Amino acid sequence: MAGNRNAKQRLTTLAAAGLAAACLSMALPAHAFLARPTLFAAIGAATKAPSGWQQFCAENAEDCRPGADQARDVVLTPELLQQLYETNKYVNDRVAWTSDDALYGKAERWTLPLDRGDCEDIVLLKRKMLAKLGWPQGSLLITTVEEPGPAKGRHAVLTVRSDRGEMILDNQTPEILFWYETKYRYLSRQSATDPNVWVAFGAEQPRPPAFPVER
Repeated sequence: MAGNRNAKQRLTTLAAAGLAAACLSMALPAHAFLARPTLFAAIGAATKAPSGWQQFCAENAEDCRPGADQARDVVLTPELLQQLYETNKYVNDRVAWTSDDALYGKAERWTLPLDRGDCEDIVLLKRKMLAKLGWPQGSLLITTVEEPGPAKGRHAVLTVRSDRGEMILDNQTPEILFWYETKYRYLSRQSATDPNVWVAFGAEQPRPPAFPVER
């Protein structure tokens, strides 16, 4: 247990130092980003939580409890948008993607990474760091998606909810996009009211006219 505490303290220290040193790299000015269409994804019925989340919660119960401000809405400002860019950049730069099989000898294991991990681990670290910066847990939703192409591989991203819509933090790109700007088919994510409740996405999703559905 002492080893786990020391590792988590080291992670927190490294994260804080990294965020302090991170610089903002935005493709568009904040006001242009905030002017994009506000559109929320259509959510369907409750679905089974991923086995990796259940395993992670068995080992990290404090990271899985609903927060006191779970359902608080976030008013997105240029300053908060900068926090998202800095956090996304820091984690993407710091954690080298490495499969669970290579790290742990098993197909699936979710954990907070130090310098190596797969997409779920990277999402967990972004979620943890943003929560420490004051983002309510209900705005930080682990999300499973299907990638396009013949392989249709599974992937995980972090959905960040705000009054301007839902943004995606992804280890495969330095950009932050609204959900409707990505290439993915959305499968499931955490509920905004309880991180242990997972919900499926609706079969039909609304899209602004300028962003047709990916096929």
